[in-house]
Amino acid sequence: MTILLAPMEGLLDHTLRDILTRAGGVDRCVAEFIRVTGTLLPERVFTRVVPELNTGGRTRAGVPVRLQLMGSDPVCLAENAARAASLGPAGIDLNFGCPAKIVNRHGGGAALLRDPALLNRIVAAVRRAVPAAMPVSAKMRLGFDDPDSALDCALAIVSGGAEELVVHARTRADGYRPPAYWERIADIRAAVAVPVIANGEIWSVADARRCRERSGCDALMLGRGMVSDPGLALAIRAADRGDAAADGLDWATLQPLLASFWQLVCGHVEPKARAGRLKQWLNYLRRRHPQADVAYQAVRTLNDPRQVAERLGLVAEAELPAPASTLEFESLEEAVTT
Repeated sequence: MTILLAPMEGLLDHTLRDILTRAGGVDRCVAEFIRVTGTLLPERVFTRVVPELNTGGRTRAGVPVRLQLMGSDPVCLAENAARAASLGPAGIDLNFGCPAKIVNRHGGGAALLRDPALLNRIVAAVRRAVPAAMPVSAKMRLGFDDPDSALDCALAIVSGGAEELVVHARTRADGYRPPAYWERIADIRAAVAVPVIANGEIWSVADARRCRERSGCDALMLGRGMVSDPGLALAIRAADRGDAAADGLDWATLQPLLASFWQLVCGHVEPKARAGRLKQWLNYLRRRHPQADVAYQAVRTLNDPRQVAERLGLVAEAELPAPASTLEFESLEEAVTT
Protein backbone atom coordinates (compact mmCIF):
# COMPACT_ATOMS: atom_id res chain seq x y z
CA MET A 1 0.00 0.00 0.00
CA THR A 2 0.95 3.64 -0.36
CA ILE A 3 0.74 6.16 2.50
CA LEU A 4 1.00 9.89 1.86
CA LEU A 5 1.43 12.73 4.35
CA ALA A 6 -1.12 15.47 3.76
CA PRO A 7 -0.53 19.19 3.17
CA MET A 8 -1.96 21.13 6.12
CA GLU A 9 -1.65 24.89 5.95
CA GLY A 10 -0.54 26.40 9.24
CA LEU A 11 0.32 23.06 10.81
CA LEU A 12 2.18 20.54 8.69
CA ASP A 13 5.06 22.64 7.37
CA HIS A 14 8.57 21.48 6.53
CA THR A 15 9.59 21.24 10.21
CA LEU A 16 6.83 18.79 11.05
CA ARG A 17 7.25 16.98 7.72
CA ASP A 18 10.88 16.43 8.70
CA ILE A 19 9.92 14.91 12.05
CA LEU A 20 6.96 12.81 10.92
CA THR A 21 8.90 11.29 8.05
CA ARG A 22 11.63 10.35 10.53
CA ALA A 23 8.95 8.46 12.46
CA GLY A 24 8.58 6.18 9.45
CA GLY A 25 5.94 4.55 7.30
CA VAL A 26 5.33 7.47 4.91
CA ASP A 27 5.98 7.01 1.19
CA ARG A 28 5.54 10.59 0.03
CA CYS A 29 4.59 14.07 1.25
CA VAL A 30 2.67 16.91 -0.33
CA ALA A 31 3.78 20.34 0.86
CA GLU A 32 1.36 23.04 1.99
CA PHE A 33 0.03 25.13 -0.88
CA ILE A 34 1.80 28.01 -2.59
CA ARG A 35 -0.78 30.52 -3.74
CA VAL A 36 -0.52 31.82 -7.31
CA THR A 37 -2.39 35.06 -7.92
CA GLY A 38 -1.31 36.48 -11.25
CA THR A 39 2.47 36.80 -11.06
CA LEU A 40 5.43 34.55 -11.74
CA LEU A 41 6.83 33.88 -8.29
CA PRO A 42 10.57 34.07 -7.61
CA GLU A 43 12.42 30.87 -6.78
CA ARG A 44 12.85 31.93 -3.15
CA VAL A 45 9.10 31.62 -2.58
CA PHE A 46 9.16 27.97 -3.58
CA THR A 47 12.25 27.15 -1.54
CA ARG A 48 10.89 28.98 1.51
CA VAL A 49 7.73 26.83 1.62
CA VAL A 50 9.46 23.69 0.36
CA PRO A 51 13.08 23.85 1.57
CA GLU A 52 13.39 20.19 0.62
CA LEU A 53 14.01 21.56 -2.89
CA ASN A 54 17.53 22.25 -1.62
CA THR A 55 18.03 18.57 -0.75
CA GLY A 56 16.87 16.81 -3.90
CA GLY A 57 13.16 17.22 -3.22
CA ARG A 58 13.29 14.91 -0.20
CA THR A 59 13.06 15.23 3.56
CA ARG A 60 16.09 14.33 5.61
CA ALA A 61 14.59 10.89 6.06
CA GLY A 62 14.66 10.50 2.27
CA VAL A 63 10.91 10.83 1.68
CA PRO A 64 10.02 12.63 -1.59
CA VAL A 65 7.98 15.85 -1.42
CA ARG A 66 5.62 17.16 -4.08
CA LEU A 67 5.15 20.91 -4.37
CA GLN A 68 1.53 22.08 -4.29
CA LEU A 69 0.16 25.09 -6.18
CA MET A 70 -3.20 26.76 -5.69
CA GLY A 71 -4.81 29.27 -8.03
CA SER A 72 -7.45 29.66 -10.73
CA ASP A 73 -5.60 31.07 -13.77
CA PRO A 74 -4.42 28.23 -16.02
CA VAL A 75 -1.74 30.33 -17.74
CA CYS A 76 -0.25 31.72 -14.54
CA LEU A 77 -0.37 28.35 -12.80
CA ALA A 78 1.40 26.77 -15.76
CA GLU A 79 4.16 29.39 -15.71
CA ASN A 80 4.70 28.91 -11.99
CA ALA A 81 4.57 25.15 -12.31
CA ALA A 82 7.33 25.29 -14.92
CA ARG A 83 9.51 27.38 -12.63
CA ALA A 84 8.79 25.14 -9.65
CA ALA A 85 9.54 22.04 -11.71
CA SER A 86 12.97 23.42 -12.59
CA LEU A 87 13.85 23.30 -8.88
CA GLY A 88 13.46 19.53 -8.70
CA PRO A 89 10.42 18.61 -6.59
CA ALA A 90 9.16 15.04 -6.59
CA GLY A 91 6.14 16.28 -8.56
CA ILE A 92 3.61 19.09 -8.91
CA ASP A 93 0.31 18.86 -7.04
CA LEU A 94 -2.74 21.08 -7.58
CA ASN A 95 -5.03 22.18 -4.76
CA PHE A 96 -8.73 21.85 -5.55
CA GLY A 97 -9.83 21.21 -1.99
CA CYS A 98 -8.96 24.06 0.39
CA PRO A 99 -12.20 25.00 2.20
CA ALA A 100 -11.00 28.35 3.63
CA LYS A 101 -13.53 31.08 2.94
CA ILE A 102 -10.92 33.70 2.05
CA VAL A 103 -9.42 31.32 -0.52
CA ASN A 104 -12.79 30.35 -1.95
CA ARG A 105 -13.91 33.99 -2.25
CA HIS A 106 -11.00 34.52 -4.63
CA GLY A 107 -11.89 31.48 -6.72
CA GLY A 108 -9.24 29.13 -5.38
CA GLY A 109 -9.21 25.76 -3.66
CA ALA A 110 -12.58 24.02 -3.37
CA ALA A 111 -14.35 26.87 -5.20
CA LEU A 112 -13.00 25.43 -8.44
CA LEU A 113 -15.14 22.34 -7.93
CA ARG A 114 -18.07 24.41 -9.21
CA ASP A 115 -16.42 24.56 -12.65
CA PRO A 116 -15.18 21.18 -13.97
CA ALA A 117 -14.24 22.73 -17.33
CA LEU A 118 -11.86 25.13 -15.60
CA LEU A 119 -10.37 22.28 -13.59
CA ASN A 120 -9.61 20.53 -16.85
CA ARG A 121 -7.95 23.61 -18.37
CA ILE A 122 -5.79 24.15 -15.29
CA VAL A 123 -4.54 20.57 -15.16
CA ALA A 124 -3.94 20.44 -18.90
CA ALA A 125 -1.97 23.71 -18.85
CA VAL A 126 0.20 22.57 -15.96
CA ARG A 127 0.75 19.14 -17.51
CA ARG A 128 2.00 20.77 -20.74
CA ALA A 129 4.25 23.16 -18.83
CA VAL A 130 6.28 20.70 -16.79
CA PRO A 131 8.62 17.95 -18.03
CA ALA A 132 6.85 14.79 -19.16
CA ALA A 133 8.73 12.73 -16.58
CA MET A 134 7.51 14.87 -13.67
CA PRO A 135 4.27 13.64 -12.08
CA VAL A 136 1.28 15.98 -11.91
CA SER A 137 -1.34 15.13 -9.29
CA ALA A 138 -4.30 16.86 -7.66
CA LYS A 139 -6.24 16.90 -4.40
CA MET A 140 -9.99 17.55 -4.37
CA ARG A 141 -13.01 17.32 -2.10
CA LEU A 142 -16.31 15.65 -2.87
CA GLY A 143 -17.74 18.93 -4.12
CA PHE A 144 -18.42 22.48 -2.99
CA ASP A 145 -21.94 22.51 -1.54
CA ASP A 146 -22.93 18.95 -2.38
CA PRO A 147 -21.31 15.81 -3.84
CA ASP A 148 -23.36 15.70 -7.05
CA SER A 149 -20.55 17.08 -9.21
CA ALA A 150 -17.70 15.09 -7.63
CA LEU A 151 -17.49 12.53 -10.41
CA ASP A 152 -17.55 15.20 -13.14
CA CYS A 153 -14.75 17.07 -11.35
CA ALA A 154 -12.63 13.94 -10.99
CA LEU A 155 -13.08 13.04 -14.63
CA ALA A 156 -12.17 16.59 -15.68
CA ILE A 157 -9.00 16.50 -13.58
CA VAL A 158 -7.88 13.14 -14.88
CA SER A 159 -8.69 13.91 -18.52
CA GLY A 160 -6.58 17.05 -18.14
CA GLY A 161 -3.56 14.87 -17.44
CA ALA A 162 -3.37 14.30 -13.67
CA GLU A 163 -1.66 11.00 -12.97
CA GLU A 164 -2.92 10.64 -9.41
CA LEU A 165 -5.91 11.97 -7.47
CA VAL A 166 -6.36 12.42 -3.73
CA VAL A 167 -9.99 12.72 -2.65
CA HIS A 168 -10.87 14.21 0.72
CA ALA A 169 -14.13 12.48 1.60
CA ARG A 170 -16.13 15.60 2.45
CA THR A 171 -17.51 18.58 0.58
CA ARG A 172 -16.37 22.13 1.19
CA ALA A 173 -19.64 22.72 3.06
CA ASP A 174 -18.83 19.79 5.36
CA GLY A 175 -15.57 21.42 6.40
CA TYR A 176 -13.81 19.08 8.81
CA ARG A 177 -16.91 17.86 10.62
CA PRO A 178 -17.19 14.09 11.00
CA PRO A 179 -18.02 11.84 9.36
CA ALA A 180 -15.96 11.41 6.23
CA TYR A 181 -17.96 9.82 3.42
CA TRP A 182 -15.38 7.27 2.31
CA GLU A 183 -17.94 5.24 0.38
CA ARG A 184 -18.43 8.15 -2.05
CA ILE A 185 -14.81 7.85 -3.14
CA ALA A 186 -15.56 4.38 -4.50
CA ASP A 187 -17.53 5.80 -7.45
CA ILE A 188 -14.60 8.03 -8.39
CA ARG A 189 -12.11 5.21 -8.09
CA ALA A 190 -14.25 3.03 -10.36
CA ALA A 191 -14.56 5.76 -13.00
CA VAL A 192 -10.97 6.95 -13.44
CA ALA A 193 -7.93 5.11 -14.74
CA VAL A 194 -5.37 6.62 -12.35
CA PRO A 195 -4.53 5.83 -8.72
CA VAL A 196 -7.00 7.34 -6.24
CA ILE A 197 -5.93 8.05 -2.67
CA ALA A 198 -8.51 8.29 0.12
CA ASN A 199 -8.22 11.06 2.72
CA GLY A 200 -10.20 12.28 5.71
CA GLU A 201 -10.90 11.19 9.34
CA ILE A 202 -8.23 8.49 9.47
CA TRP A 203 -7.21 8.60 13.11
CA SER A 204 -6.47 4.95 13.81
CA VAL A 205 -5.69 1.57 12.29
CA ALA A 206 -9.39 0.73 12.53
CA ASP A 207 -10.27 3.92 10.63
CA ALA A 208 -7.73 3.05 7.96
CA ARG A 209 -9.23 -0.40 7.55
CA ARG A 210 -12.78 0.93 7.24
CA CYS A 211 -11.68 3.67 4.85
CA ARG A 212 -9.99 1.17 2.55
CA GLU A 213 -12.98 -1.16 2.64
CA ARG A 214 -15.55 1.55 1.89
CA SER A 215 -13.55 3.55 -0.65
CA GLY A 216 -11.94 0.63 -2.43
CA CYS A 217 -8.64 2.50 -2.25
CA ASP A 218 -5.48 0.78 -1.08
CA ALA A 219 -3.61 4.10 -0.83
CA LEU A 220 -4.28 6.57 1.98
CA MET A 221 -3.34 10.15 2.82
CA LEU A 222 -2.92 10.86 6.53
CA GLY A 223 -3.26 14.34 8.02
CA ARG A 224 -4.37 15.18 11.55
CA GLY A 225 -4.31 11.50 12.47
CA MET A 226 -0.57 11.31 11.77
CA VAL A 227 0.07 14.61 13.59
CA SER A 228 -1.74 13.24 16.64
CA ASP A 229 -0.12 9.81 16.41
CA PRO A 230 3.25 9.92 14.58
CA GLY A 231 3.32 6.13 14.67
CA LEU A 232 0.06 5.75 12.76
CA ALA A 233 1.60 4.96 9.38
CA LEU A 234 3.83 2.31 10.95
CA ALA A 235 0.87 0.85 12.84
CA ILE A 236 -1.21 0.61 9.65
CA ARG A 237 1.61 -1.22 7.90
CA ALA A 238 2.10 -3.52 10.88
CA ALA A 239 -1.60 -4.38 10.87
CA ASP A 240 -1.34 -5.20 7.17
CA ARG A 241 1.40 -7.68 8.05
CA GLY A 242 -0.85 -9.25 10.65
CA ASP A 243 1.11 -7.93 13.63
CA ALA A 244 -1.75 -7.42 16.07
CA ALA A 245 0.62 -6.23 18.82
CA ALA A 246 1.92 -3.27 16.83
CA ASP A 247 0.68 0.03 18.20
CA GLY A 248 2.73 2.78 16.58
CA LEU A 249 5.26 4.76 18.63
CA ASP A 250 5.28 4.81 22.41
CA TRP A 251 6.08 7.96 24.35
CA ALA A 252 9.69 7.00 25.01
CA THR A 253 10.30 6.67 21.27
CA LEU A 254 8.47 9.90 20.56
CA GLN A 255 10.50 11.99 23.02
CA PRO A 256 13.62 12.42 20.83
CA LEU A 257 11.40 13.38 17.89
CA LEU A 258 9.68 16.04 19.97
CA ALA A 259 13.06 17.34 21.09
CA SER A 260 14.28 17.49 17.51
CA PHE A 261 11.09 19.31 16.53
CA TRP A 262 11.84 21.97 19.15
CA GLN A 263 15.34 22.24 17.79
CA LEU A 264 14.07 22.77 14.25
CA VAL A 265 11.48 25.30 15.42
CA CYS A 266 14.18 27.29 17.18
CA GLY A 267 16.25 27.19 14.01
CA HIS A 268 13.50 28.23 11.59
CA VAL A 269 10.72 30.07 13.48
CA GLU A 270 10.86 33.58 14.88
CA PRO A 271 11.16 33.64 18.69
CA LYS A 272 7.68 34.96 19.43
CA ALA A 273 6.06 32.05 17.58
CA ARG A 274 8.21 29.21 18.90
CA ALA A 275 6.24 28.39 22.04
CA GLY A 276 3.03 28.39 20.03
CA ARG A 277 4.38 25.88 17.53
CA LEU A 278 5.37 23.44 20.26
CA LYS A 279 2.04 23.84 22.07
CA GLN A 280 0.20 23.34 18.79
CA TRP A 281 1.78 19.93 18.27
CA LEU A 282 1.47 18.92 21.92
CA ASN A 283 -2.23 19.77 21.70
CA TYR A 284 -2.59 17.22 18.90
CA LEU A 285 -0.35 14.64 20.56
CA ARG A 286 -2.40 14.61 23.75
CA ARG A 287 -5.22 12.95 21.81
CA ARG A 288 -3.05 9.82 21.70
CA HIS A 289 -0.47 10.22 24.49
CA PRO A 290 -1.46 11.09 28.09
CA GLN A 291 2.10 12.28 28.74
CA ALA A 292 1.67 14.91 26.03
CA ASP A 293 -1.39 16.24 27.83
CA VAL A 294 0.63 16.64 31.03
CA ALA A 295 3.34 18.46 29.06
CA TYR A 296 0.77 20.64 27.33
CA GLN A 297 -0.85 21.64 30.61
CA ALA A 298 2.58 22.48 32.02
CA VAL A 299 3.30 25.06 29.30
CA ARG A 300 -0.22 26.04 28.18
CA THR A 301 0.00 29.56 29.61
CA LEU A 302 3.67 30.17 28.72
CA ASN A 303 4.71 32.15 25.65
CA ASP A 304 8.39 32.76 26.36
CA PRO A 305 10.31 30.00 24.54
CA ARG A 306 13.00 29.94 27.21
CA GLN A 307 10.40 29.33 29.91
CA VAL A 308 8.87 26.55 27.82
CA ALA A 309 12.28 24.96 27.29
CA GLU A 310 13.08 25.19 30.99
CA ARG A 311 9.74 23.75 32.09
CA LEU A 312 10.01 20.75 29.78
CA GLY A 313 13.74 20.23 30.19
CA LEU A 314 14.54 21.11 26.60
CA VAL A 315 17.85 22.63 25.58
CA ALA A 316 17.76 26.43 25.90
CA GLU A 317 17.82 28.31 22.61
CA ALA A 318 21.28 29.76 23.18
CA GLU A 319 22.63 26.25 23.72
CA LEU A 320 21.11 24.77 20.58
CA PRO A 321 23.48 23.05 18.17
CA ALA A 322 22.94 23.15 14.43
CA PRO A 323 19.38 22.09 13.53
CA ALA A 324 20.55 18.88 11.84
CA SER A 325 21.74 17.32 15.10
CA THR A 326 19.67 15.32 17.57
CA LEU A 327 18.89 16.26 21.16
CA GLU A 328 18.54 14.08 24.21
CA PHE A 329 15.15 14.43 25.81
CA GLU A 330 15.50 12.65 29.14
CA SER A 331 14.17 15.43 31.33
CA LEU A 332 10.79 15.74 29.58
CA GLU A 333 9.91 12.28 30.86
CA GLU A 334 10.62 13.53 34.37
CA ALA A 335 8.63 16.71 33.75
CA VAL A 336 5.47 14.90 32.67
CA THR A 337 5.52 12.14 35.27
CA THR A 338 5.95 14.27 38.39
